[in-house]
Amino acid sequence: MKEVCRELWCLSKSNRCVTNSIPAAEGTLCQTGSIEKGWCYQGECVAFGTWPQSVDGGWGPWSLWGECSRTCGGGVSSSMRHCDSPAPSGGGKYCLGERKRYRSCNTDACPAGSRDFREKQCADFDSMPFRGKYYNWKPYTGGGVKPCALNCLAEGYNFYTERSPAVVDGTRCQADSLDICINGECKHVGCDNILGSDAKEDRCRVCGGDGSTCEATEGLFNDSLPRGGYMEVVQIPKGSVHIEIKEVAMSKNYIALKSEGDDYYINGAWTIDWPRKFDIAGTAFHYRRPSDEPESLEALGATTENLFVMVLLQEQNLGIRYKFNVPIQRTGSGDNEVGFSWHHLPWSECSATCAGGSQKQEVVCKRLDDNSVVQNSYCDPDGKPPENQRDCNTEPCPPEWFIGDWSECGKTCDGGIRTRTVLCIRKIGPAEEETLEDTHCLTHRPIERESCNNQSCPPKWVTLDWSECTPKCGPGFKHRIALCKSSDLTKTFPPAHCPSHNKPPVRIRCSLGRCPPPRWIPGEWGQCSAQCGLGQQMRTVQCLSYTGQPSNECAESLRPTTMQQCESKCDATPISNGDECKDVNKVAYCPLVLKFKFCSRAYFRQMCCKTCQGH
Repeated sequence: MKEVCRELWCLSKSNRCVTNSIPAAEGTLCQTGSIEKGWCYQGECVAFGTWPQSVDGGWGPWSLWGECSRTCGGGVSSSMRHCDSPAPSGGGKYCLGERKRYRSCNTDACPAGSRDFREKQCADFDSMPFRGKYYNWKPYTGGGVKPCALNCLAEGYNFYTERSPAVVDGTRCQADSLDICINGECKHVGCDNILGSDAKEDRCRVCGGDGSTCEATEGLFNDSLPRGGYMEVVQIPKGSVHIEIKEVAMSKNYIALKSEGDDYYINGAWTIDWPRKFDIAGTAFHYRRPSDEPESLEALGATTENLFVMVLLQEQNLGIRYKFNVPIQRTGSGDNEVGFSWHHLPWSECSATCAGGSQKQEVVCKRLDDNSVVQNSYCDPDGKPPENQRDCNTEPCPPEWFIGDWSECGKTCDGGIRTRTVLCIRKIGPAEEETLEDTHCLTHRPIERESCNNQSCPPKWVTLDWSECTPKCGPGFKHRIALCKSSDLTKTFPPAHCPSHNKPPVRIRCSLGRCPPPRWIPGEWGQCSAQCGLGQQMRTVQCLSYTGQPSNECAESLRPTTMQQCESKCDATPISNGDECKDVNKVAYCPLVLKFKFCSRAYFRQMCCKTCQGH
């Protein structure tokens, strides 16, 4: 009975043993060869009332690193371990720590002209219909969407949709950031393209640099032309980084950008471009023209050619501020005389809009001369102050519907039902929620029950009951009929409509026990060969099986006799006085008749009456 704790078997109404392959409930009584009375505990039969000693789990070895998620541009590979050395038992604790770890791989830049990784993921949906139509999909990274969800814009249409809740691991979180998405979450990547690295670019965009290979250029341009037109603001030398051009106030003027050869890239020939990203001189320029803020033009750099910032004047120039860092040639190892110190950055945005979030003040290393951020290794690690943190937005969140995942459909076809949990909740803390009456949630209550898999089921095999075993003893067969029926059992189809590979068996072997052995069966005795006196009589004796078939397997020693002696009573024949009993004349064999005992026969008795008299 030990197996009951691992797999529970039950007797059905038709006296058949069935199981769902699930163990018996904890505490079910059980019995084994060594345990007279026990109960089920975690799949084992243990002594009743005992609790085996708990064993805490331990981590097994890390698996080999898996395949890289990207062939170039910085992907990730993962390694896993399991809590099975040993596995927790008897209520022991599960392992603490990370079950899966990641590392950077294939960090080399992709070849020039390679397709953007996020763009390729959107394009993979071009061949899949969306609401019955096909679209060309481009990445959408506008406001209000999660950076690690794959949101795609239908090209030529004014809508976007989430095609996948998570992009492929290794996809950049933002276009101008090295941070990558892993399991749908944005993870920090240092400027050395290594996951979790604290390597930082300095103000010159040198990874791990001290900011000594460039110098800042900034100023304010507020000249004007009486009749308007294009006017040069500033030249941006080749190799410049962290370029920021911005109007002081809103105006009808437009920032423009051209090459050294007077080819306009943005807002040239008195034609105003739509605000967007422009790929110019080896970097991305972001041209912004909000309806309620001054116009701006920004790029990280470095630029691969000399550029000229222009302004298309249509009214008085109220001022254009510009700022960028220009590369410089230095001898020696850089600014040895420049000092570095730790600084707290401004408070970050609150991590939550309600129910309690947190804000941080990250500690960074800065140059003392221009306050630019450099890698932490330039500052004294022993003097690094702690990172500041504070609570924020502690008020409860507005009530909202909690919508659980749909359950599995109750049926795979012919219409089933699936359900989900729908609750009106309010988040009151970072890890605390309360359930409210439905009336507190102002929007319409989502459905929690719907039909599913409404398509008709294919025909299926249905079997009738088994016949009795024939023959009644020894090896035999049971038979039954298998019908191809509709899923609702109302129609019968030809067998070809049902799959032949899973047709249930219609004949099985059976036995009702060993058959009795063949035996000798004697017939009735025949008539006695003598009508008077002694004679012989015969009978048939056959070896027959229990079914009445002739057999040769009967023991000859047990065979009954087929012949026996018999005697018939002789009738006394009265002799009339007128008839004299005598032997018929000329008959010379009457003595022989007597000798061979033929007197019992009527013919010889008549012919040899005198001789046979008294015999």
